[in-house]
Amino acid sequence: MALLNSDKSSRKVQEAERVAAGAAEALTAERTGAPARRASSYWAVSWNIFKKNKLGMACLVVVALLVIVAIVAPVLAPCDPDAQELSNMLAGPSAAHVFGTDEFGRDILSRVIFGCRVSLSVGVVSQAIALVIGFLAGVFAGYFGGKVDAVISFVIQVFSSFPFLLFAIVVMFVMGPGLVNLYVALGLLMWTSTARLVRGDVMRLKGSEYIQSCILSGGKSWRIIMKHLLPNCVSTLIVVSTLGIPNAILSEASLSFLGLGVQPPMSSWGQMISASQPYIQSNPNYSIVPGIAIIVTVMAFNLLGDALRDALDPKMRS
Repeated sequence: MALLNSDKSSRKVQEAERVAAGAAEALTAERTGAPARRASSYWAVSWNIFKKNKLGMACLVVVALLVIVAIVAPVLAPCDPDAQELSNMLAGPSAAHVFGTDEFGRDILSRVIFGCRVSLSVGVVSQAIALVIGFLAGVFAGYFGGKVDAVISFVIQVFSSFPFLLFAIVVMFVMGPGLVNLYVALGLLMWTSTARLVRGDVMRLKGSEYIQSCILSGGKSWRIIMKHLLPNCVSTLIVVSTLGIPNAILSEASLSFLGLGVQPPMSSWGQMISASQPYIQSNPNYSIVPGIAIIVTVMAFNLLGDALRDALDPKMRS
């Protein structure tokens, strides 16, 4: 008898999930204005909207090129970024060194190219850590509510009350400088905005009929979260990521400029700008080139994030 009741309960849960999947497809189709054929139509409509944004497409190309540069940096760099030519220190642009050399005779262009790898890795890895923490905090707060929501919301307010850069300096001072510590520190400090947005999405989705049918049918919370809530938060996570990566890159540059981030001889845009301070007048390329690299990268990611938000958010569509 117990086995029969268990089978019935299992069938009810499966049926509720099938109903939930169908309702989710219908809800997605309703948001996008597309026919209720399949959930993938939402992404097709979003891609069509994004393609019409010329600035967004241009920024996507720039970001793709930056990723390629970071991956194949050893091939693109004309010189070893750590190779010193003490007889050719602070040299101007030449055929051998397009942007000149630094105070140790190292090729500036090669160090900027390898700095792209460091900056992008900091942005991607720290944002990935922040996404995991922010999603879990936001989904628990929005799904369970009550005391769980109160505690998580209080923690978010505490983290948000401190100036970000000052908080990052304190954390890096405690953990010590280094690339790995930079990943962890920025990831632990950047999760609050993700948690707020995910919490709002989950609270809105939890009140919908297809989620309530799963809950009332005895569906497990973790299964509901991963199978139904997570897919509906993907667009939010994508936009948050593209807007969070440039913030992480700027934070890395600021911390490296202050000597708390990437340490020599590893190449970093922020560290290069810091080292170039005494030579700004005699060799301006030393600080201008990495500065332009930071500006282009941050601007490309920010504009790409705006374009993705316009394409993925139904409220932004006309």
